[in-house]
Amino acid sequence: MKTVKKETIIEFEEKKSKFIGYIKPVSTVAEAEKFIDSIKKMHPNATHNVPLYRVMENGQEYFKYNDDGEPSNTAGKPMAEILNILDVYNVAIVATRYFGGIKLGAGGLIRNYAKTAKLAVTEAEITEYVEKSIFILDYDYEYTSEMEVFLNGNSQNFGIEILEKNYSNRVTMKISANDEIEKELNSLQKIIVIKV
Repeated sequence: MKTVKKETIIEFEEKKSKFIGYIKPVSTVAEAEKFIDSIKKMHPNATHNVPLYRVMENGQEYFKYNDDGEPSNTAGKPMAEILNILDVYNVAIVATRYFGGIKLGAGGLIRNYAKTAKLAVTEAEITEYVEKSIFILDYDYEYTSEMEVFLNGNSQNFGIEILEKNYSNRVTMKISANDEIEKELNSLQKIIVIKV
């Protein structure tokens, strides 16, 4: 399964209409909807904020889009077609359009919304999707530098993302990483590892 590597933004102008494409790799419908809402809040005065997500969650595909007020099938559908053609999943996209006073016509809208999705996906770089898990790591302060060396040294291999750090009696860290890291984590001495 393919997805995109990173969150990114693209922008271009067509006959004075400004198109901004926002894209983000996501792993749940809730994450996709949260991202879409955040973009809509960023552009409350945009003429259109066309949302789209395609997520595989618990073995089920969720593929949702709409035209956000553009003529039927001229915005969301051409963007969805790009995801089909490129075979990309676990992604959320919003195409924000500010109307520039010159009508683009149905063909122009289809072309430009498809272009927005294509540029966004290309810019975010297609990559192989890797299932990630959440791990909670708990250890004494004396192992802090050891843990930092481990995490920094393995961040590329296992796609480690630090989600939370808490310092109280001990250090507790919440990370997201590829499942293969579990064996490595369990081999570390004096660290409590909990897979969520």
